[in-house]
Amino acid sequence: MANRNFGCRITDDIVLKGNKAFVMENQKLRLTILLDRGSDIIELLYKPKDIDFMWRSPVALHKKSDYISQTGDSLGNYLDHVSGGWQEILPNGGLQCVYKNAVYGMHGEISNIPWQYKIIKDQEDIISVTFCITTLRSPYTLEKTITLHSNDSCIYIHEELENLANEDMQLMWGHHPTIGEPFLSEDCKIITNAKTFFTYKNKDFDNQRIVENSTFNWPIGINEENQKVDISKIPKKNSKTADMIYLKDFPKQGEYKILNTKENLTIGMSWDSSLFPYLWMWLVCNGSFSYPWYGRTYNIALEPWTSYPSLGLTEAIKNNSSLKIKAHEIIKTDLKLEVNQE
Repeated sequence: MANRNFGCRITDDIVLKGNKAFVMENQKLRLTILLDRGSDIIELLYKPKDIDFMWRSPVALHKKSDYISQTGDSLGNYLDHVSGGWQEILPNGGLQCVYKNAVYGMHGEISNIPWQYKIIKDQEDIISVTFCITTLRSPYTLEKTITLHSNDSCIYIHEELENLANEDMQLMWGHHPTIGEPFLSEDCKIITNAKTFFTYKNKDFDNQRIVENSTFNWPIGINEENQKVDISKIPKKNSKTADMIYLKDFPKQGEYKILNTKENLTIGMSWDSSLFPYLWMWLVCNGSFSYPWYGRTYNIALEPWTSYPSLGLTEAIKNNSSLKIKAHEIIKTDLKLEVNQE
């Protein structure tokens, strides 16, 4: 039970569908974090408008151990348990691969295993909590400190990643906040300081709107009919499209926000683009068919990443975008998420 029912406050004795959970909130925001599932943020509620930004997938939240997979498939074992929200991903982005004799599954390790936490500050005007994980197949420790201030609609994140190995390593590292209804609609548009965007060699989806293996100035791309497409505008829910696009060429601080013109509300992030030079854009408008979504999802994820594409670490090593970390090196970084009424 929280010590206070006003100001900044913490509730750390919650169980949701068999999962240990943790709530951080102030007068503007409420975050619900799954301790048993990678410190995933499954609720990001903006209280003044009663809008939860986080997408909820058709896979209902459940206790992972209650569902026994019938296959050894890495993709299935990951997606069977994705109920939406904001995941952090490390050391592999996307498909299964092998690196230094270790098999890395879909989206690495840290978003599917329990994290520990330590309350740093618990005061009416500020709360700060450090969540931490040590990986199993790879030699890393990651500490993520989340801070909220009174009457502030910003989430401040400080992270420290340490390579525990006696050798240099390469990895992929990214944040995967997925936005859904009721905020997401055709009234939304993306505003960013990226200069260009590109598609990879092959399409992730048959109904992707932009031609593959191409680079364009933000936000106008070209489709297969040689028509211009404004990627900054969110299509309607039933447009039957699905896009995987990569933004790049940010100034020192990368930024984006999604503006809902009907609600006069924005949600956005800022980060160090020297560490996270790419922003993955995964936008589905009921156009991702077959397993796992079967055409049922309307969502957008704008994801700061160290590397690309979503084909796994070995592909990122080939294109020289993987993050290189020396033996026992510690990398520190800060990110901020902000909600604003325009």
